[in-house]
Amino acid sequence: MENIAILTGGDSSEYDISILSALNVLKNIDKSKFRCVIVHLKNGTYKTDDNSIIDLKDFSYCSSNIKYKIDKVFIALHGPPAENGQIQDYFDSIKLPYTSCNAKISALTFNKFHCNQILQKNGFKCAKSLLITNQDNIVEENIIKQIGLPYIVKPNSAGSSHGITVITEKNQLNKAMSIAREHSENVILESFIKGRELSCGIYFDGDEIKALPITEIITDNLFFDYEAKYEGASKEITPANISIELTHKIQNESIKIYSKMQLSGLCRIDYIIKDNEAFVIEINTIPGLSEKSIIPQQIEKAKISLKEIFNLCLNNIN
Repeated sequence: MENIAILTGGDSSEYDISILSALNVLKNIDKSKFRCVIVHLKNGTYKTDDNSIIDLKDFSYCSSNIKYKIDKVFIALHGPPAENGQIQDYFDSIKLPYTSCNAKISALTFNKFHCNQILQKNGFKCAKSLLITNQDNIVEENIIKQIGLPYIVKPNSAGSSHGITVITEKNQLNKAMSIAREHSENVILESFIKGRELSCGIYFDGDEIKALPITEIITDNLFFDYEAKYEGASKEITPANISIELTHKIQNESIKIYSKMQLSGLCRIDYIIKDNEAFVIEINTIPGLSEKSIIPQQIEKAKISLKEIFNLCLNNIN
């Protein structure tokens, strides 16, 4: 039986969601195959749920004078240092297998602007965008000429829709920039595409890349923000009430992205659909796995158990 560390916590604004994801993984993991322990990361320290300190030399721990060696890590930690690839670098250095994309791919997808550039080079559609650094001189009139009005201001590196503002008229930019920079030094300004928001889970089953049923997110908010995601200000309809043609189009697009971007593990790709065209919003390499999260809803509608998917995640590690 393999020893599995379910990694959760972190120091980002997504701490609470990470805890809920880890608890749901623990609840549904195949305990006939895996012996599991939840490992919390907080303030740079890794502890098991019984407060045993993780030895970072080999990610082992002692409990009741018994040393336990971890065989694999199930990453349920959202935001840094997991979604940006930092922790994968560490696991690679001690040769400890983990679920999720590798360090290079995670760093790429966490950098939204760079990721969108690569997506567009590979033939996928994204909104027009600009990257703003601390050194850039911002002239709002020039921004509006380039990407139009309304537009979105969002952190270049953050998750769960934190720090995002929709600019609907002039003179709102400075405040929006301050909000975004609470979460990321660099900021993206992006054309606001009004359309239907769809989300597609994607995974590798050991033989081929497979797409899950699609979810449509409907909210009265301007976009799928934190309130809409986690505080009930949205409806998530799975499977989405869309045509078979559009369903296949989004699923095929997701499979192509998973392959072209060299993703691994269980991922989620979010889209805005306008005039039957799919614009990629974001690639989530460590999507939420709480009971209320989108991926578990899609897995249920696909008539697959979470236990089966989690087995695949742990068995298909490179």
